[in-house]
Amino acid sequence: MVTGSVPGSPGYKLKATLYHAGAKGVGSLDSLGCKVVAMRTAAVDSALIPRRTILFIKETVGMPMPNGDKHDGFWYASDVGGAIKGERIDLFTGRGGNSMKPMMPLNLSKLSAVKVGEFKGCPK
Repeated sequence: MVTGSVPGSPGYKLKATLYHAGAKGVGSLDSLGCKVVAMRTAAVDSALIPRRTILFIKETVGMPMPNGDKHDGFWYASDVGGAIKGERIDLFTGRGGNSMKPMMPLNLSKLSAVKVGEFKGCPK
């Protein structure tokens, strides 16, 4: 488990918003053609954070996961959005508006994100 940043890794302060399946304009696939994954998929501005980046967001550690586990803070930058420009991040919470409830305290707040790696294929 990562508890801090990897030496030399870029850190970001990102304004967070939330999105969910079932909202207007939200499909079941991310911009890589992968299935969006609740509490793992993040939409970013790819000019700032390249797609396929693994991010550690400390403020999400301990948040409830859909399977009942606690979040470990890792997110996958695999999506983009028209409104996601600059230092913003859109976190996918799952299906339906109720999936956003546990994450609402983080909505519109500044989150600390650190690049901890890259991934190949699709996030799981």
